[in-house]
Amino acid sequence: MGQRKPIVAGNWKMNGSLELIKEIAAVSAQIEEQQCEVLVFPPAVLLSEAISAGLKCGTQTVSEFDAGAYTGEIQASLVKSLGANYTLVGHSERRSIYGESNEDVANKFAQAQQSGLTPILCIGETQEQRTDGKTEEVVKQQLESVIEKLGIASLVNSVIAYEPVWAIGTGLTATPEQAQATHKYIRDLLRSYDEQVADALRILYGGSVNESNSELLFAQADIDGGLIGGASLKPESFSAICESAKG
Repeated sequence: MGQRKPIVAGNWKMNGSLELIKEIAAVSAQIEEQQCEVLVFPPAVLLSEAISAGLKCGTQTVSEFDAGAYTGEIQASLVKSLGANYTLVGHSERRSIYGESNEDVANKFAQAQQSGLTPILCIGETQEQRTDGKTEEVVKQQLESVIEKLGIASLVNSVIAYEPVWAIGTGLTATPEQAQATHKYIRDLLRSYDEQVADALRILYGGSVNESNSELLFAQADIDGGLIGGASLKPESFSAICESAKG
């Protein structure tokens, strides 16, 4: 991991409550900020409460548009004005359930950055794609859709999250060696564009990370923390994961 400060980011998805905000805020306050950056991605309706509780926050998605007649969408600049600094873009559930294409994700990435948010770009393959040996091809396409639109320099103010789709919410997880192999591929691919960007960029692992496997995953050379799903809804588990990221 070197000089890259680890991130533990809790993606609450369509879960959470005012009580959970209080519990996670208490946990987060105990983590030494210089050693690990702790983020939460609550449902948008809880964002203000989470920020008021002292949590570093982001949204789970933003619109690719500045403003306008887009009922139900989330405006990136408004998210920023509330005090949040991050957003997820391209989470596998957004891609699979809501049909977001690589182009859509690149547009959302651009809108987030224009509004002052740091996008966490989620990339990863399905079980079928992994079985067919297409993992590297898939993540390359997902990454290069952003690079081709915005240039490699756009990744300076961003984070990557590698999330093998087959390991999200299934209880399955990539072995530390499997995860590291793909993280290394991602970093090597970025290095072919710009070594400094590649070396500085934080790449998180997401896919059924829990307090039992986080330490081994985070010990890998190219894994800089995690995007946590179900375990981020359990304060004790989330705390243990954060502690394991501090090395």
